[in-house]
Amino acid sequence: MSSLTYRDAGVDIDAGDALVDRIKPFAKRTMRPEVMGGIGGFGALFEISKKFKEPVLVSGTDGVGTKLKLAFQLNKHDTVGQDLVAMSVNDILVQGAEPLFFLDYFACGKLDVDTAATVIQGIAQGCELSGCALIGGETAEMPSMYPDGEYDLAGFAVGAVEKSQIIDGSTIRPGDVVLGLASSGAHSNGYSLIRKVIEIAKPELEADFHGRKLKDVIMEPTRIYVKSLLALMEKRAGLVKGMAHITGGGLLENVPRVLADNVTAVLKKDAWQMPPLFQWLQQAGNVDAQEMYRVFNCGIGMVVIVAAEDAAMAAEQLRSTGETVYNLGTIEARAEGQAQTVVV
Repeated sequence: MSSLTYRDAGVDIDAGDALVDRIKPFAKRTMRPEVMGGIGGFGALFEISKKFKEPVLVSGTDGVGTKLKLAFQLNKHDTVGQDLVAMSVNDILVQGAEPLFFLDYFACGKLDVDTAATVIQGIAQGCELSGCALIGGETAEMPSMYPDGEYDLAGFAVGAVEKSQIIDGSTIRPGDVVLGLASSGAHSNGYSLIRKVIEIAKPELEADFHGRKLKDVIMEPTRIYVKSLLALMEKRAGLVKGMAHITGGGLLENVPRVLADNVTAVLKKDAWQMPPLFQWLQQAGNVDAQEMYRVFNCGIGMVVIVAAEDAAMAAEQLRSTGETVYNLGTIEARAEGQAQTVVV
């Protein structure tokens, strides 16, 4: 019997080393002054900036979900890395945290260096957009665990916020205004339903859809709101009373996560126009309106709650940093038995 190697068992150490070399330039572009050391150590070192007097660390983790199945089907791997970063950094942002660093986990059955490098380049792009450092990660090649050509992703973000400036929704009162920031598309939620609609409607994914290929509209990466909202929060402590990242559960289940039990958010459906992608999904899948609001962001990727007297200034500031802003509605006293977010 000839001598067995790890490669005979399905793991190519040389491919893993080649990937590390390929991604080093991507990671280097995301570095921050607080990073101590580079890619390759057993652990990543990060020194908390002295600008924080009482820093509180805020962490988040997420994946990309079944949007990956479409990435495999379309052989399109350049956007899911940004999705991965966005889902975690937008989450920790809502508590007022500045994202500091990010780590990724890429798992596959057989490592394709080109595909993995494309995905990780997208992760680095997301880190650049959010100002956080890509300081480490793990590439796991596990034969027979995944079908050929498929992989899974997980991401981990850590940020910091001054203890006195944590945003928890506790100052939200009736009369406050609910602003909505436009999404870039379906982001990374509801893709099991999107794939079901595609299965039933059988659209031509290469066809023109409002000036772009339908597949590109469906795979548009998640918008990262970090720099715009950090700039708004820097205007004044306490200006932003609450934020909600509109992910799985849509508007109806995410906005209540930042509301006290005695208030409700009343959103007006005519305050914004549902983008064409969501209109098509609703029509092609015969999806009920309430189900749309419960599954998808429906064109609103982030909700920001401010006092009525601050609403115009906040909207102007956000628009100046590139956001599309809608006045979605108001906070009202909650009646007994009333849902905490309603769209009327």
